[in-house]
Amino acid sequence: MALLSSSFFNDSLWLQQPFVLLQSSVAQSAIPLLRQIFAYDVKTRQNRTLLFSFIYPSIDLLGDVSSTDENVRVFDWLESVPDYTSDWSDPRVKIFSAVEEGSIQIIIDSVDILCSDIGSISETYKFLSDLLSLVRARPSPSRLILHAMRPSQLIPLLIQPTFSSSLVRLIAHPVVLLTHLAKEYLTPPPPSTLKAKFWSVFLPVSERIHDVERLVYGTSSNGEGSGGVAEIVIEILVRGGEGRKRGIEREIEGWSVTVGPCDLTKLENLKEVWTKKAIAEAGPDPTQDISFNLSLTPSQQESRAQVPLPYAHEGNPTNRGNHNATTAAILYDPDSADDIDDDDPDEDLDI
Repeated sequence: MALLSSSFFNDSLWLQQPFVLLQSSVAQSAIPLLRQIFAYDVKTRQNRTLLFSFIYPSIDLLGDVSSTDENVRVFDWLESVPDYTSDWSDPRVKIFSAVEEGSIQIIIDSVDILCSDIGSISETYKFLSDLLSLVRARPSPSRLILHAMRPSQLIPLLIQPTFSSSLVRLIAHPVVLLTHLAKEYLTPPPPSTLKAKFWSVFLPVSERIHDVERLVYGTSSNGEGSGGVAEIVIEILVRGGEGRKRGIEREIEGWSVTVGPCDLTKLENLKEVWTKKAIAEAGPDPTQDISFNLSLTPSQQESRAQVPLPYAHEGNPTNRGNHNATTAAILYDPDSADDIDDDDPDEDLDI
């Protein structure tokens, strides 16, 4: 089965998705996914990209892509802070004025800082809705890519069908979350567990943002957690889109900094989960940790196989083909107290 995340960067149908939402958290960043989007878009020269950076330096977002590339325009808003910068201006005006004719890709990192600068959730929602309408009016493949930090007050609004009927949602999770589910809830990821059961456990646990952070960073100040940046677990949700089946597709896949999209079984930090499953399937050995030997040598097994069983003929008599064989009969020797005459046994009842 093809990886859903891999087809995002190689399938032309994905390029027709006008709205993409990337979600990071303190426990796990989605910036590597954003870099992959940049790399693929610049490589294919599909459209012109406008990057509006509000939280991360543009060099961290671009990765190997040069900021001087003719198809990339970077707008750095890191030093533009309301009430702290004398020449601060409303970023909405700058974003609208930067949108050009033709196919375009707009990336905003992050919408939470943009909302803080605007000062109103409703105004931010209206602005993003108008911006998405502007993107939809451009030739395909034009896209609006938003990066948000969990928890966010904007995310519940942006994932509604009223905002966009089609949606690609990529949520970054730490690998240790799956290890925790396999150990504490006995629910390893698919294919070891049925998808319906896995999602019923995974979704509510992953929404406990602070509990996930404790898994990564530990509960004390000595950094005893199990976080990592080389591997990521991606929760993928796809809704609508031209050429795709109706409804919602939801998958969970892996991401490695070295190889990009991959199956969960390829993640080094999850090998312990699959190894434990193999051991459990093998079953416990009843002869382990005992003071005497219960196993048989090959010669002992051969000798045991040659011993005739006392009732081995049952169900398969040797004289089945012999028509002259004596049929079975019951031989009964009457006792002295038995009344076996042919008289009517009820003659004394006067019936």
